[in-house]
Amino acid sequence: MSSKYGTDPSGNPLDRFGLSRPVWLLGWVSFFTDTASEMVYPLLPLFLTRVLGAGAMSLGVIEGVAEGANSLLKIVSGWLADRTGAPKRLVLAGYGLSSLVRPLISFVTMWPQVLALRFVDRLGKGVRTSPRDAMLASFAPAQTRGRVYGFHRAMDHAGAVTGPLVATAYLYFHPDAYRALFTWTLVPGIIVILLILRLPDTRLGGRARQDTPAVRAPRAPMPPQFRRAMAVITIFSLGNASDAFILLRLTDLGEPPVWIPLLWSGLHVVKMSSSVIGGALSDRFGRRAMIALGYLWYAAIYAAFAWFTTRSAVIAIFLAYGLYFGLTEGVEKAWVADMAPADARGWAFGIYNAALGFGGLAASVIFGAIWTRVSPAAAFLTGACLALAASLLLYLAFSDAQDSRHQR
Repeated sequence: MSSKYGTDPSGNPLDRFGLSRPVWLLGWVSFFTDTASEMVYPLLPLFLTRVLGAGAMSLGVIEGVAEGANSLLKIVSGWLADRTGAPKRLVLAGYGLSSLVRPLISFVTMWPQVLALRFVDRLGKGVRTSPRDAMLASFAPAQTRGRVYGFHRAMDHAGAVTGPLVATAYLYFHPDAYRALFTWTLVPGIIVILLILRLPDTRLGGRARQDTPAVRAPRAPMPPQFRRAMAVITIFSLGNASDAFILLRLTDLGEPPVWIPLLWSGLHVVKMSSSVIGGALSDRFGRRAMIALGYLWYAAIYAAFAWFTTRSAVIAIFLAYGLYFGLTEGVEKAWVADMAPADARGWAFGIYNAALGFGGLAASVIFGAIWTRVSPAAAFLTGACLALAASLLLYLAFSDAQDSRHQR
């Protein structure tokens, strides 16, 4: 099938936005997944502390273990995606597991049960993330790779706008009915599974799936700049604790619980609008520059969270925080796809996602300990300092020539 807008590397026709049908399908998968997830996530700190009686340290353990436990699976699933060349089954298994286990939070009676369910939910994310990101690379023309990953992140954040709005409306008419709300997350989860079944069963690199096993060539080694990039991203992630602490900061400053999901939705409006712009700008001006700018913005935001304590100021800072995601999330993934050999992108995304996961585990536990034993301000300032260090290292570790749009 031909198109006047061209085709992607797997031969799928592009539309006027430079996106193919599989990219749109994966975008809608992320939309409905985040709709379900964000019906739960912004309310989780409140549910833990006020319904189950847990504290900030428990929140740190839950979020740290939940994000860190899937890191090894992200590496393994990325390796399997490269090995088999057919990641669709891994994507389906990962999204299916999360979709089925998420509604079970409605039945918990103590915080360790939340820990167990979040653990299983994040295992599903560990199975799906690297194969999905590698699939996107196979559907993304090199010259618009940043736009494709930015679009995918925007759809993810669009779901994160919708989920809290649904939660806010539900709690407005059914105050404190958290458990019933969590049960309703099964509906978007079923839609996700149906959408994945419509994805083409395409081999990584654009080859159609064969009935006989493929003979895979030895994987090309990762270039030195990829290893340096992962080191810098890991350093930054050590200061990038769970956003649950920011939500806890809002509730501690007196924000009414019913409005927390609405503010969370507003944050994702900023993320959604800035993700497409940030990805497209990285295609034009380079990945390193955009990521460094995002790290600097993150440092400023975290320092502001430490300094300001009035509700109005913290709400404004909270919404401005969304620009960091637009400048970095899709851009980092496009950078990984730029640097990684075509036959090792699953493995590369596994390493990248594992770096974020292990860093998130350490960051959330450390953040919770500093919050509890020193102060919330000290915890935020620690994250700001690590972001500043990572931004500086980006310029020390990479030359201007390595900031081009298409690393080879």
